Amino acid sequence: MTSPSASAKLLIATRNEGKMREIRDLFTGLPFQLTFPVDQFLERLPDEADLERGTSFAENAVAKARYFAKRATIPTLAEDSGLEVDALDGAPGVFSARWAQMHGAGGAGDAANNALLLERLAGVPDEQRTARYRCVVAYLDTPLAKPQLVEATCEGRIVSAPRGSGGFGADAREAARVASRAGDPRAGRGTGAALDVARFASPSDYSPLCVCASDAVSLFTSLTTGRSAVR
Repeated sequence: MTSPSASAKLLIATRNEGKMREIRDLFTGLPFQLTFPVDQFLERLPDEADLERGTSFAENAVAKARYFAKRATIPTLAEDSGLEVDALDGAPGVFSARWAQMHGAGGAGDAANNALLLERLAGVPDEQRTARYRCVVAYLDTPLAKPQLVEATCEGRIVSAPRGSGGFGADAREAARVASRAGDPRAGRGTGAALDVARFASPSDYSPLCVCASDAVSLFTSLTTGRSAVR
């Protein structure tokens, strides 16, 4: 295959500024252009609020990818992710970002979700606070194409109080410690902070997104250039 023209684009279907920044930093120097809805002048429409109503991360990721692929008419990548806590029978799962709001727990967003999580786990011993962050990325070459799916998880345990700092991200050293204690082979990469700080409403902070995005972008690179983007 020949290399794509400089105008070749891959749409990353997110409006989350943290995710946009992370993905731009992760995939610099690619032989095509990463673009986002704001770059394509895709204004936020009311029906976007219904894109994460599925019963699985895969279903939500595909719904977002197909929606934005139709609007932008270029290859599109979308993700859905969340926290699964074993002691809570896998909750909050696909409802991670709006968990507190769903339960009328006095607010919405990271702080309210974190507070509800810690409340539900009060009295649960450390060895039973196992959890994982799961991310599924969907890639569509065209709006009607069969989606290509990639999935990754990061294992750990929920601690009894928030730790770390930095807003969008959390302290990488604490993340590595918790991941290592849980036997996560990615410990020390500094991207698995979710399980330490219970900051599960912003899934883009953590290594599963990076793993999935790497695989999906490599797929697009292979389709357009015949070579992998993984470095």
